[in-house]
Amino acid sequence: MPPHETAMYSTNVRDLKKDPRRALRQAQDAPVLIMEENEPNALILHLDSATMDAQRSLRPALAAALFKDGALSTGAAAELSGLGHAAFLHHLDCLGIAVVDADETSDADASDLESWTLSSSRS
Repeated sequence: MPPHETAMYSTNVRDLKKDPRRALRQAQDAPVLIMEENEPNALILHLDSATMDAQRSLRPALAAALFKDGALSTGAAAELSGLGHAAFLHHLDCLGIAVVDADETSDADASDLESWTLSSSRS
Protein backbone atom coordinates (compact mmCIF):
# COMPACT_ATOMS: atom_id res chain seq x y z
CA MET A 1 0.00 0.00 0.00
CA PRO A 2 1.45 3.43 -0.89
CA PRO A 3 2.44 5.59 2.10
CA HIS A 4 -0.38 8.11 1.54
CA GLU A 5 -3.12 5.49 1.96
CA THR A 6 -4.57 4.83 5.41
CA ALA A 7 -5.66 1.35 6.49
CA MET A 8 -7.95 2.77 9.20
CA TYR A 9 -8.71 6.07 10.88
CA SER A 10 -9.32 6.46 14.59
CA THR A 11 -11.13 9.09 16.64
CA ASN A 12 -12.61 9.38 20.10
CA VAL A 13 -16.21 10.03 21.10
CA ARG A 14 -15.49 13.66 22.10
CA ASP A 15 -14.01 14.50 18.69
CA LEU A 16 -16.80 12.59 16.94
CA LYS A 17 -19.38 14.75 18.74
CA LYS A 18 -17.50 17.93 17.77
CA ASP A 19 -17.17 17.09 14.07
CA PRO A 20 -19.14 14.00 12.94
CA ARG A 21 -18.80 14.97 9.26
CA ARG A 22 -15.03 14.54 9.50
CA ALA A 23 -15.47 10.89 10.49
CA LEU A 24 -17.96 10.41 7.65
CA ARG A 25 -15.53 11.92 5.14
CA GLN A 26 -12.72 9.72 6.47
CA ALA A 27 -14.96 6.66 6.22
CA GLN A 28 -15.15 7.22 2.47
CA ASP A 29 -11.43 6.32 2.35
CA ALA A 30 -11.09 3.77 5.14
CA PRO A 31 -12.96 2.44 8.20
CA VAL A 32 -13.07 4.78 11.21
CA LEU A 33 -12.55 3.22 14.65
CA ILE A 34 -14.34 5.08 17.45
CA MET A 35 -12.53 4.90 20.79
CA GLU A 36 -14.14 5.49 24.18
CA GLU A 37 -11.86 5.72 27.22
CA ASN A 38 -9.01 4.19 25.19
CA GLU A 39 -11.10 1.15 24.28
CA PRO A 40 -12.52 0.35 20.81
CA ASN A 41 -16.24 1.12 20.89
CA ALA A 42 -17.56 1.26 17.31
CA LEU A 43 -16.54 1.14 13.69
CA ILE A 44 -17.85 3.40 10.92
CA LEU A 45 -17.89 1.95 7.40
CA HIS A 46 -18.91 3.87 4.31
CA LEU A 47 -21.29 1.48 2.56
CA ASP A 48 -20.89 2.96 -0.93
CA SER A 49 -17.11 2.57 -0.93
CA ALA A 50 -17.03 -0.90 0.64
CA THR A 51 -16.21 -3.77 -1.63
CA MET A 52 -19.20 -5.43 -3.24
CA ASP A 53 -18.74 -8.64 -1.21
CA ALA A 54 -18.59 -6.74 2.06
CA GLN A 55 -21.55 -4.59 1.09
CA ARG A 56 -23.64 -7.63 0.19
CA SER A 57 -22.99 -9.11 3.63
CA LEU A 58 -23.07 -5.92 5.72
CA ARG A 59 -26.39 -4.54 4.52
CA PRO A 60 -28.43 -7.68 5.37
CA ALA A 61 -26.67 -7.98 8.74
CA LEU A 62 -27.34 -4.33 9.58
CA ALA A 63 -30.96 -4.61 8.42
CA ALA A 64 -31.51 -7.76 10.50
CA ALA A 65 -30.05 -6.11 13.60
CA LEU A 66 -32.21 -3.00 13.16
CA PHE A 67 -35.31 -5.14 12.59
CA LYS A 68 -34.55 -7.29 15.65
CA ASP A 69 -34.18 -4.13 17.78
CA GLY A 70 -37.53 -2.86 16.51
CA ALA A 71 -36.03 0.13 14.69
CA LEU A 72 -37.25 -0.99 11.24
CA SER A 73 -40.27 -2.80 9.85
CA THR A 74 -39.71 -5.89 7.71
CA GLY A 75 -40.33 -3.83 4.57
CA ALA A 76 -37.86 -1.09 5.50
CA ALA A 77 -35.28 -3.64 6.65
CA ALA A 78 -35.68 -5.65 3.43
CA GLU A 79 -35.14 -2.48 1.41
CA LEU A 80 -32.02 -1.59 3.42
CA SER A 81 -30.71 -5.15 3.05
CA GLY A 82 -30.84 -5.02 -0.73
CA LEU A 83 -32.69 -8.34 -0.73
CA GLY A 84 -36.23 -8.90 -1.86
CA HIS A 85 -38.86 -9.12 0.88
CA ALA A 86 -39.14 -12.93 0.70
CA ALA A 87 -35.35 -13.35 0.64
CA PHE A 88 -35.01 -11.05 3.65
CA LEU A 89 -37.63 -13.03 5.58
CA HIS A 90 -35.67 -16.18 4.75
CA HIS A 91 -32.48 -14.43 5.96
CA LEU A 92 -34.21 -13.61 9.27
CA ASP A 93 -35.36 -17.22 9.59
CA CYS A 94 -31.80 -18.48 9.00
CA LEU A 95 -30.61 -16.16 11.77
CA GLY A 96 -33.32 -17.40 14.13
CA ILE A 97 -34.98 -13.97 14.33
CA ALA A 98 -38.74 -14.20 14.78
CA VAL A 99 -40.77 -12.05 12.43
CA VAL A 100 -43.82 -12.18 14.70
CA ASP A 101 -43.47 -12.01 18.46
CA ALA A 102 -45.85 -14.18 20.43
CA ASP A 103 -47.86 -12.54 23.20
CA GLU A 104 -50.50 -13.63 25.69
CA THR A 105 -53.16 -13.90 22.95
CA SER A 106 -51.09 -16.00 20.52
CA ASP A 107 -52.21 -19.39 21.85
CA ALA A 108 -55.88 -18.37 21.78
CA ASP A 109 -55.48 -16.97 18.25
CA ALA A 110 -53.84 -20.20 17.07
CA SER A 111 -56.63 -22.25 18.62
CA ASP A 112 -59.29 -20.04 16.98
CA LEU A 113 -57.54 -20.37 13.63
CA GLU A 114 -57.33 -24.15 13.96
CA SER A 115 -61.05 -24.36 14.84
CA TRP A 116 -61.95 -22.12 11.91
CA THR A 117 -59.85 -24.11 9.40
CA LEU A 118 -61.36 -27.39 10.64
CA SER A 119 -64.91 -26.04 10.34
CA SER A 120 -64.17 -24.55 6.92
CA SER A 121 -62.79 -27.84 5.59
CA ARG A 122 -65.95 -29.71 6.68
CA SER A 123 -68.24 -27.33 4.77
